[in-house]
Amino acid sequence: MPTKIRRESLHDGQVVRLVLDSPKGNVLDGEMMAQLQAELDELGRQPAVKFIEFTGSGNHFSFGASVAEHTREKAAAMLTQFHALFRTLAEIAIPTAALVSGQCLGGAMELALMCNFLFLDKTAVLGQPEIVLGVFAPPASLLLPRKIGQMRSDDLLLTGRSITADETVTLGLATELFDDRAAMENGVDEWVVKHILPKSAASLRHATRASRWRLNKELLEDLDKLQKYYVNELMSSHDANEGIQAFLDKRKPVWQDR
Repeated sequence: MPTKIRRESLHDGQVVRLVLDSPKGNVLDGEMMAQLQAELDELGRQPAVKFIEFTGSGNHFSFGASVAEHTREKAAAMLTQFHALFRTLAEIAIPTAALVSGQCLGGAMELALMCNFLFLDKTAVLGQPEIVLGVFAPPASLLLPRKIGQMRSDDLLLTGRSITADETVTLGLATELFDDRAAMENGVDEWVVKHILPKSAASLRHATRASRWRLNKELLEDLDKLQKYYVNELMSSHDANEGIQAFLDKRKPVWQDR
């Protein structure tokens, strides 16, 4: 199995950067998710870790989850594996940040939304295009309304449009915007030195768990419900399957509105 997650240890191991490393799109397929899960499980057992950063190699954060793994036969297993990452992040309660350059779409944006902090450079483009394929995004459907409100969330989830780095800032999703990737990495490192490293690792985890107490409770309960709805209802519809297959066939979908 190729290595699709690269781990970088910073500040004597107090900060860990997990790099999605499968260019050019760093697609979150089953192999990458399994490796990411293993990394998070291990980090959760390391009491000195104060901060986890997610970023992508190359020009893009990630194009999102593998569309080929969204078919009716594979959707249930894919969602179980993907949603396990969100459960683990909630359980280990280590503060997290996404460092985004280039495209950050679908499941990749959902991973970024789950983070406590979101840093961008000016090349960043974020979006939840699932509706274009005839499906929906379970974690984003729960996280976006809490982060930016229902009306703005509906705009992104129901149109599937992408947003620029500047609009991401305007919506209140971004912690800070930088000119380019190098400036972002340097700026985030300075931010971490100032705001994270002086803190107790144990206290950071308690504070992270407390600050997200209600969010995590609702997210983890409702994620199960949306997963069942996705698998049992959505994937029983003609158009959801048509949208996925049309993408794989590189053609326009033929909707039957059923």
